[in-house]
Amino acid sequence: MNHLELQQTIIDNYKLGVSYYRTLYEKGGVCIFLQEGLRYVKIDMENYCKDKDFEVCAIKIYLNTKCACIIAIYRAPTGNFELFISKSDTILRKLYTATTEYIICGDININYLVDSDRKVQLEALLKTCNLTSVVNFPSRTHKLSATTIDNIFIDISKMGNYSICPIINGLSDHDAQSITLHSFNQRPPPKKYMLIRKIKEHTINDFLNKLSCESWDTIFCRDDVNKMFNSFLDSYLKIFYSSFPLKRIHVNKKINN
Repeated sequence: MNHLELQQTIIDNYKLGVSYYRTLYEKGGVCIFLQEGLRYVKIDMENYCKDKDFEVCAIKIYLNTKCACIIAIYRAPTGNFELFISKSDTILRKLYTATTEYIICGDININYLVDSDRKVQLEALLKTCNLTSVVNFPSRTHKLSATTIDNIFIDISKMGNYSICPIINGLSDHDAQSITLHSFNQRPPPKKYMLIRKIKEHTINDFLNKLSCESWDTIFCRDDVNKMFNSFLDSYLKIFYSSFPLKRIHVNKKINN
């Protein structure tokens, strides 16, 4: 698929966010489509791409207070594996920050259903960012063989609440993989608050000290009892509110913290 064909590809409620398409060879390439309305930033990966060996595109999306970096990668079966590992290491070093969640996906042509030196090397690299494979079913079935060469890698210590399944769509000899990250709910639950006054030893002492320093002369010099009481109450409450101000807390937060 060339640049023009990719631009003309339409998926309802989605738009093309970022892509890399080959210039020297046919087929291959990678792209990321985003649901309309999502806030995102493109990440320029053009200088790291090399046809067949390492084809990559990346994007950052923002959901509420969370930030996720999605990296889509393709490596051809005949691609240079050492170059693939080297470039993967380079971009992970470039992009990694402790406050960002990372999702790497794509066709890397390393079969995760069997142990191999290439699988060990890739796992060792991804572990430096605490990323783990989560695709545990075949992604390509051909005659009598079944392989998992398409994969998704996430940090399960942060995004352990997920579900994943294959999607057999008949458009390719590879099945698609669908992952739902339940901890990335776009709409956070409504926050509930309550107002409290923290009455503790130090706030009580502050209150008593302010009462002792208050001059009551202007109150007791009045002849009208009602005006005298209202003046006293105003002064008293002003001191009370300053020593025990209202604090807004979440309802699931312990009041005695």
